[in-house]
Amino acid sequence: MAKLSKLAISGKGGVGKTTLAALLAHIYAEQGRKVIAIDADPAGGLAEALGLPPEVTAQVTPIAEMGDLIYERTGARPGTAGGFFTLNPRVDDIPERFSALHRGIRFLRLGTVRGGGAGCICPESALLKALVTHLLLYRDEMLILDMEAGVEHLGRATAQAVDAFLVVVEPGQRSMSTAERVRQLAAEIGITRVYAVGNKVRDASDRLFIQAHSPVPVLGHLSANPELTEADLHGQGVFDAAPRAVAEARAIAEALERLAEV
Repeated sequence: MAKLSKLAISGKGGVGKTTLAALLAHIYAEQGRKVIAIDADPAGGLAEALGLPPEVTAQVTPIAEMGDLIYERTGARPGTAGGFFTLNPRVDDIPERFSALHRGIRFLRLGTVRGGGAGCICPESALLKALVTHLLLYRDEMLILDMEAGVEHLGRATAQAVDAFLVVVEPGQRSMSTAERVRQLAAEIGITRVYAVGNKVRDASDRLFIQAHSPVPVLGHLSANPELTEADLHGQGVFDAAPRAVAEARAIAEALERLAEV
């Protein structure tokens, strides 16, 4: 595998995947790499975890909510289905035009397709899928995709461009069940490089539980950390507020790079 450049991070709600995404984004930016961090989770939160100032965050509108842009590029309004619209719209200018740049990290929000369910064939879905395909296949930044517990924004055409799929888990059976579901979904579209990262780990017994029950290899752990809780309470970016978590995330990044060398 060549040098890692495309990471997708998933996990059940509240497990800490956005924390990991933000930490890794800053670590790679600190290394001098161009980083683009994509918030693809409907619950959002990546901007805050990255430490973007509120006035900067307010400037970044989710792409799925940009009705005029969707109409311009696909020929149909959001929310319409069954009509004619472009399935391969132009998206190459979107990352620069509709993102914010902060401390070497370009931040972009995808937003969510409302209605229609998974597999919705609608203009906003077509635009988002085209955009993710472009980001994965034709951009050379270090891309970090913060996703919900699924693979909705990915497809078979882009699966092989994902260098690693990280599932954040916590000590508990529900979290492991979610990890197994993500592993199965990823396998269905051809993603085989799936790894777990333990979070909210309190002690050695938690580490052993994760190691024993994870359906995929475990890359590393983030400890249960009051600094992260405080950062959330005060609206601070995790990279500046939680040095212990940064050190643990560096070890995870190093483990990823070792995998890339295999």
